[in-house]
Amino acid sequence: MTFLAIDIGNTRLKWAVYPQAVVGAQPIASGAEFLENIDKLADGEWAGLPSPERMLGCCVAGDAVKRRVEEQMEELWLVPAHWVVPSAAEAGIVNGYDHPTRLGADRWVAMIGARQRMLASGPERPMVVVMVGTAVTVEAVDAHGRFLGGFILPGHGIMLRALESGTAGLHVPTGEVVEFPTNTSDALTSGGTFAIAGAIERMVQHVREHCGAEPACYMTGGAGWKMAPHMLERFELLESLIFDGLLVIAQSRAVAA
Repeated sequence: MTFLAIDIGNTRLKWAVYPQAVVGAQPIASGAEFLENIDKLADGEWAGLPSPERMLGCCVAGDAVKRRVEEQMEELWLVPAHWVVPSAAEAGIVNGYDHPTRLGADRWVAMIGARQRMLASGPERPMVVVMVGTAVTVEAVDAHGRFLGGFILPGHGIMLRALESGTAGLHVPTGEVVEFPTNTSDALTSGGTFAIAGAIERMVQHVREHCGAEPACYMTGGAGWKMAPHMLERFELLESLIFDGLLVIAQSRAVAA
């Protein structure tokens, strides 16, 4: 049963087609598109795909973007679009948010994917799950799968744009991350990187103290590869955590149906 997974972030849409919606399945096709270009999917990358029998997506870009994607699907296929909405509990994660449905769908799906990966590698452990993109999210999950809470902070690009717009003389090229910056470019790049790293490492400390155990630490997102080398804590860098979570959810819903 061919399965289409869609991950819509703040700037890009990523998609993958799997032969079936089961954990561990490998994509038979995948791609990405900037949001301003998603109206071209039906005539472009999706035109030659086999018709999926199921679809599940994760979207943080709003209902208007969802509808544009659904229109592209309707041009090609009869498959209905289903979008993840966070709930009180699903696929091994219990939602500790004050208002569960207000939790970002990407955060919810990433935690579900991370827990499946953690359980596949050993016994239950607490987790810290980080997504580094336009914004940075840092989630804490205890060993039993309860989402304890998380941070949201600006990504590196937002930090730099805020400084450029609010401070004279800081329109400079991107610098390098160094321990002791001696020019403005390096000072900005290093400051943003270590600010994000500090928030992440503080959450690791919180989880370690709260749970009394060493957390499994996972990092994903388009800019994760830039952050991971500068972390003091060891993070496993994962490219497909959202897709992993969508597969887990799709499989668990099929079993429950």
